[in-house]
Amino acid sequence: MNKIVIIYGTLTGNTEEAAIEIKEKLGSELTTLIDVYDASASDLENYDNIIFGASTWGIGDLQEDFTDFLPVIEATNMKNKKVAIFGFGDQDYYPDTFVDGMGVIYECLNKKGCDIIGYVSTEGYEYEESRAVINGKFIGLPLDYENQDKLTSDRISNWLDQIKPEFN
Repeated sequence: MNKIVIIYGTLTGNTEEAAIEIKEKLGSELTTLIDVYDASASDLENYDNIIFGASTWGIGDLQEDFTDFLPVIEATNMKNKKVAIFGFGDQDYYPDTFVDGMGVIYECLNKKGCDIIGYVSTEGYEYEESRAVINGKFIGLPLDYENQDKLTSDRISNWLDQIKPEFN
């Protein structure tokens, strides 16, 4: 498998914790972990396989550090790169904007010519609306530490089983 960079934004540590778990499950020797606060265009240019991780705050807002990174993504050549997205949200407290942050990242990437992988079924999630649902599927891996924490590790494993072959 080709090398992978995981670029994540975190405030409470949940996204970082998931990024670390993803790195461990993919293999530390193949995976580089970068906090989005410290990320640069060269981090995107130097990898063909990229995983973005971010949380949704308030009523559908992308985590602040990641919002600041979107212009870097927009200015970088992402053509032919494989990109997967994971994100956090709260289905109970914010059912109308569940994991909208993933949708914001997707909208930025969708016009960049990259291959977005890792779509996930909406089954097993209880929400009303999400900017991260396209054609009836989540555009990446939605996680909810507040309400479905016990499902997180299995969801990560299943998602990685799905995307690993595409990263080759």
